[in-house]
Amino acid sequence: MKILVVGSVAYDAVETPEGKRVSQLGGSASYFSVAASHFTDVGIVGVVGRDFRDEDLRMYEAHGIDISGLEIADGKTFRWAGDYMQDINTAVTHETQLNVFADFTPDLDERHATAPYLFLANINPSIQLSVLNKMSSRPKLVACDTMNLWIDIARPALAELIGKVDALMINEGEARQFTEDDHLPTAARSLLNQGPSTVVIKRGEYGAAMFNHAFNFAAPAYPLATVVDPTGAGDSFAGGFMGYIAATGDTSEEGLRRAAIVGSTMASFAVEAFGLDRTRNLTHEDIAERYQSFVNLTRFLPLSSSSGLPRRPGS
Repeated sequence: MKILVVGSVAYDAVETPEGKRVSQLGGSASYFSVAASHFTDVGIVGVVGRDFRDEDLRMYEAHGIDISGLEIADGKTFRWAGDYMQDINTAVTHETQLNVFADFTPDLDERHATAPYLFLANINPSIQLSVLNKMSSRPKLVACDTMNLWIDIARPALAELIGKVDALMINEGEARQFTEDDHLPTAARSLLNQGPSTVVIKRGEYGAAMFNHAFNFAAPAYPLATVVDPTGAGDSFAGGFMGYIAATGDTSEEGLRRAAIVGSTMASFAVEAFGLDRTRNLTHEDIAERYQSFVNLTRFLPLSSSSGLPRRPGS
């Protein structure tokens, strides 16, 4: 496999202004792996309960996703319930049932431990660190995601993790919370100084901002008329981002810029329907067409030089 993702697999109950779903397949590893599977081979390490549906296992397999690391434990699958009724960009959590996920201790076999690309999805940073330490050799690129909960209760472990990854994916509020700096570029620089070579700050309906020691880049959000369910947007972004890099091996400046647009492309599909309904049914042509739409969204012809800009007469 090219990419190993370690994270949650869940059943979600979600309500948005567009409707309501109960027990839809979700979790960070699900959204990431389905998005990444459109570009390369990906494997999941996670845990589910005896209530996990056969049809969902078959969906992973239909996408070529390696589920040999998906443990089926006695008990129930992790469940989350929330809504986006007040703000489509912000989930209000009603209930979290960790169930079998509460005792999750990832085990890696040889194929997992030798994966050249690793994504540590949003779980306890101590678990993320343990997975990184179990890799047989340093992957070509390690990326991680996190959330405000771990900033509150596991800051030392999270700080250690950030110092060991190549790319950090974090949302705008979390970046400010962790660095205690309200100015986003300054917060990003603070995060870069702690170890990662690249920091991607997710900004919801405003897209994503990518900061690197050598350059900055802004990926817009796709101008959708309706957002149905934003639950998996960030993990779908990460799946597109990592999937493109794993498929091409290109971590140059231009490669990272393209990866951010591929990530935004996959995130734009994810929010168009509930759960995985959109991303699981995409064709290569769908993705290529949306990617080109992103290119056109920001395309303009530069002047031959800055001196070619209009100048007020007499100035």
